[in-house]
Amino acid sequence: QVQLVESGGGLVQPGGSLSVSCEPSESIFSFEFMAWYRQTPEKQRELVATISSRGVIKYGDSMENRFTISRSSVENTVNLSMNSLRPEDTGVYYCAAKDIWSEKIYWGQGTQVTVSS
Repeated sequence: QVQLVESGGGLVQPGGSLSVSCEPSESIFSFEFMAWYRQTPEKQRELVATISSRGVIKYGDSMENRFTISRSSVENTVNLSMNSLRPEDTGVYYCAAKDIWSEKIYWGQGTQVTVSS
């Protein structure tokens, strides 16, 4: 069973920056893509960004300017850097991964990001 472990959430002031990481129990390259989603109080779960096994990156609507997805083959992680954070960015950020062979989508438990003064 694939496990995704998120880390790095926390409390940040408006305008600040924060990074979250996702470490899967298998190689990041064993997934067709990995992604970050978020669940905020105002919206249903929405896509933040995806990165494919080939490194193709896509962002959700209005996400590209302040969010950056990246990966580290050394650390076997997919990371999300968030800048100029706003209170409306507050929510639970989830890592997701789609297995290349089974096409099953796995989800992490989520990490809380709170933007507040």
